[in-house]
Amino acid sequence: MGHTNNNRMTISQIMKYLLHQCNVRSITPYPWRYGVMLVAIMVLVLTPKRTSAQYNTDRLMVSGRSALYYEDYVLSIQYFNQVLTAKPYLYEPWFFRGLAKFYLDDYTGSEADVTRAIELNPYIYNMFELRGLCRIRQKHYAQAIDDYTRSINLNPQNQTAWYNRALCRVEDKDYAQAQLDLDTVVTRWQSYASAYSLKAQVYLLQTDTLTADKWLDKCLKVAPYDVDAWNMRGMIALSRAEWKNADTYLSKVIHLKPKNAANYVNRALARYNINNLRGAMADYDTALDFDPNNFLAHYNRGLLRMNLGDDNRAIEDFDYVIRMEPENVLAIFNRAILLDKTGNLRAAIRDYSTVIKQFPNFWTGLARRANCYRRLGMKAKAELDEFRILKAQMDKHIGRQPRWTATKTKQMRRRSEIDMEKYNQIVVSDDNSAEHEYKSEYRGRVQDRATGNEPLPMFCLSLVRYTNEVRSYQPFAPVVDAFNRHNAPLHVYVNNQQHRLDESLSHRYLAVVDSLTTRINAEHNEKRLLPLLVQRAVAESVTQNYDAALNDLNTILGSDDNSVLALWHKAYCQSMANEFSIAASMQNGATDNDKQGRDMSFALNRSKVVDCLNQAIMLDRENQFLYYNRGCALLANKNYTQAIDDFTRAINIDNGLAEAYYNRGLARIKNGSQQEGIADLSKAGELGLYNAYSVIKRIASKN
Repeated sequence: MGHTNNNRMTISQIMKYLLHQCNVRSITPYPWRYGVMLVAIMVLVLTPKRTSAQYNTDRLMVSGRSALYYEDYVLSIQYFNQVLTAKPYLYEPWFFRGLAKFYLDDYTGSEADVTRAIELNPYIYNMFELRGLCRIRQKHYAQAIDDYTRSINLNPQNQTAWYNRALCRVEDKDYAQAQLDLDTVVTRWQSYASAYSLKAQVYLLQTDTLTADKWLDKCLKVAPYDVDAWNMRGMIALSRAEWKNADTYLSKVIHLKPKNAANYVNRALARYNINNLRGAMADYDTALDFDPNNFLAHYNRGLLRMNLGDDNRAIEDFDYVIRMEPENVLAIFNRAILLDKTGNLRAAIRDYSTVIKQFPNFWTGLARRANCYRRLGMKAKAELDEFRILKAQMDKHIGRQPRWTATKTKQMRRRSEIDMEKYNQIVVSDDNSAEHEYKSEYRGRVQDRATGNEPLPMFCLSLVRYTNEVRSYQPFAPVVDAFNRHNAPLHVYVNNQQHRLDESLSHRYLAVVDSLTTRINAEHNEKRLLPLLVQRAVAESVTQNYDAALNDLNTILGSDDNSVLALWHKAYCQSMANEFSIAASMQNGATDNDKQGRDMSFALNRSKVVDCLNQAIMLDRENQFLYYNRGCALLANKNYTQAIDDFTRAINIDNGLAEAYYNRGLARIKNGSQQEGIADLSKAGELGLYNAYSVIKRIASKN
């Protein structure tokens, strides 16, 4: 879109057209409608005019864009995959697939796709914007600045690019250049309130609150309901201890943005300081209604309950905080005080000791623990703590500091950021002040689902076909295909999905086992008997009778130790039997000796799994599922390097094996190669394993 094209519509024209088509007088302010609208705009703007005949020849692109429009991002990726398989030289499917990945919070994968689109067509300014957003999400601000600069060069009237570049410069602490960009924005677009607000924030970052106030005035004059401006006003008031003003401003913020927990936490601080304790407590309760895991709300509410004498409920809040952050010494110390106060002296001593271990010269902690010892009649320990206090005071007086090892000194330096003397002070939530809302409606869906980040299971033989809601992939192994050709009509399939068996399915597969048993008992020809045993072992494993399956597989290997299928399935059944044993042992109490023996047994069983797969691989070196399974076994043993090697071998044989990318990604992350791991997870998501996107998001949120 760098060049003028009379055949293309402007953004405003597209908006008017869409509104006309929908017979809507104005845009309804619901975020999802904006998202759908923007997808439609992006689709229309980036699509050159074609004749109807041309459009009809590219049905996959149409289907992909339709799926994108209706926010079915995972499905849209599958359509664009097919287009790229046939026509990898087109820039549009690369861009659109990158757009879908962005919606799924897969910024690494999105950046890679958009980069390829830019290589194919470097004249579309929107693509630089999208890549800039990808880089922002990965905190690569310098690279994002380059992208926005290129976007501006192609379209100098792109307001969003100017603003986002300024935001990147702020994140990069280049305040002077950020102000220059913002000066351009407020000069060209005088009603753009966010620019005034950001200028105020830059001045705040430079501790110039007076100038910040002036720019906030300008912002609110242009946009009286700008929530960021009111929030900034509130934070300035808190920093100045202007509690009533802070209460007023933050109340305005809450009116405009009522579901943000941090706003209630901050207003509670203002209300606490004007002695509106009931209002402060109500704010903490509301914050936790919106965000039950909000750390600061639990911590501050605990302090407030402590001040109000509600000791037992305060303990509950600190318990919650400590579960979230087991090494939070401030919460531990406050809980110790409460346990001390409520008479649970031994528990109090435990918590005091935890804090003192981290801060050996914390006199208040030593004095409180000494008092607990005396109340329990433990005079010697009390006197020892009192002596430590006296010695620490004398050392400080004469300027002598305790000597620690280099390691201990380093640890204590990190802990020095915590001021234990402020253990009873309420904490401010500064989440809002650090959060920038870049001008984009890109957002995800699937990645927000709650999923685990456990490795995917092994591939085994099954009577059930492999299915996936999205991908059309069907696992294929020549050795399985050859078996089925010679042993019809009962076919076995390659699958790694656990199927829940209801009563009807259980009866069905048990009937298969019974039928095979009848045939096995009547068969005396070993050549015909062994395939029947394979089929029964598979049927038994489907019903989760792994011991019976292992018996059949051992019988097969006793007659034919070169049976790849038997070795393959034996490794799987042994692995599952091992998991069942581990689960059962955890439910039963055991002595230390029992646990030691159990662990040795489990380790031996894991070794048997790897041995079976080693033998199978020697017999079938081009079987991707054997390498994948061995990788799974090695991953379970925390042998990450060798697991990565096996998953790589599986991918080299079958580059469509999404499960191998997924597990290799997890192995790489555990092995310290996070970026490579995320790239693998991105590929797994691209191939249809959409749970990968939730893992990517979870990993990214920790950084």
